[in-house]
Amino acid sequence: MKRSDIVRLTAAQKLALGFALIILLGAFCLHLPLASRDRQPIAWLDALFTATSATCVTGLVVFDTWTQFSAFGQMVILVLIQIGGLGFMTLAILGAMMLGRRIGLRERSYLAEAISALHLGGVVKLARRILIGTLLLEISGAIVLALRFVPLFGIRQGIWFGVFHAVSAFCNAGFDLMGALSPYSSLTAFVHDPVVNLTVMFLIASGGIGFVVWNDLLQNRWRVRRYSLHTQLTLTTTALLLALGMLLFFLLERNGVLAGMSGAQKWLAAAFSAVTPRTAGFNTVPTESLGPAASLLTMLLMLIGAGAGSTAGGIKTTLFAVLVLAVVAHVRRCRDVNVFKRRLSAETVAFAFCAIAFYLMLAIGGGFLLMAIQGMPIKDALFEAFSALGTVGLTTGITRSLEPLSRLVIIFLMFAGRVGSLKVFMSFAERNHLNRLRKPLGQIVG
Repeated sequence: MKRSDIVRLTAAQKLALGFALIILLGAFCLHLPLASRDRQPIAWLDALFTATSATCVTGLVVFDTWTQFSAFGQMVILVLIQIGGLGFMTLAILGAMMLGRRIGLRERSYLAEAISALHLGGVVKLARRILIGTLLLEISGAIVLALRFVPLFGIRQGIWFGVFHAVSAFCNAGFDLMGALSPYSSLTAFVHDPVVNLTVMFLIASGGIGFVVWNDLLQNRWRVRRYSLHTQLTLTTTALLLALGMLLFFLLERNGVLAGMSGAQKWLAAAFSAVTPRTAGFNTVPTESLGPAASLLTMLLMLIGAGAGSTAGGIKTTLFAVLVLAVVAHVRRCRDVNVFKRRLSAETVAFAFCAIAFYLMLAIGGGFLLMAIQGMPIKDALFEAFSALGTVGLTTGITRSLEPLSRLVIIFLMFAGRVGSLKVFMSFAERNHLNRLRKPLGQIVG
């Protein structure tokens, strides 16, 4: 390999390395005595785990955020969540624009990679819209949540709780400060509160549909026929998954964790349980108390995730839709995979199958390692692995008791899930040459 090949990194590689550096910086800050309430520094591995979870907007924790971290530590976590949600490249380029620096073609390509833009043209304008839209949504959510939290926690703490949870929800992070009521309780104290539930669900969905979809909706508004294929597929798949997930959660848990609630409260809790695996990580009902079928449904939703180029993780709704459409087309013996009067390219279908297969191998491999290292049950191991790789943050409660090697496995899965597992690993294996000779055609029996 030439020296120039080592130095010259692709956009995906630089994004991955940039996230790694931010995680290390965040771990250093969280390791400081100032970051802890008792002014005793936490272990380096715990700081690295927390920083990775925050930057990768996951939400898995080894400590309750409120009881362990001081105001400084909570602020560090919030900054890491915001950077991880928007993407550090987006914020860096927006900062350069504010300083009057010219944004060149290379920076535009990095930005397009960071937000999964379809074209380089207009990507800087899109970045501005992302920043403005994010601020408006997070400020609005913070105001609404603060109205509910101030009567409970006081003015100063209630406003801070509103801001923290609004940013955490929009960035699909799942970090919470409800340890002030009960450690590791997430939003279970507000299971019957429609304002908190609906506000958090709206923020999760807004951050999860993807910035490209945002831009399309702003440009075309209610002119649905002008939406791009990506937008149409994202919105349709998202709506179907949310509706089906809510219905299944209601049916599966109406006599389980939803027992004792009124009809409206059951539907509200079921709706929240369908939204949060898309990769937010909050919960209003105890995750560890879910039945086997509801746990499997949660894992499937964590696997799918939300929209491409969003604050969320998972394989992405569009790739899942392509997989389903391709299977249906194959069963019907159709030559092409068609959707919304458009034909999908063979490369798109192949990438979807490859990405999902790679994602499943990582998740199952991670679950296998957790079982081998910790000796934990297969359900808990796979749930934790899918939650980490999907950057979800839901847990059955085993995260706090993981051994150091198991924590490293979870850290790797969270990082891979945020930066885009297949795309990044492929970029590090890139070669700048093409095979000119093709091997003889072979056949296998399937």
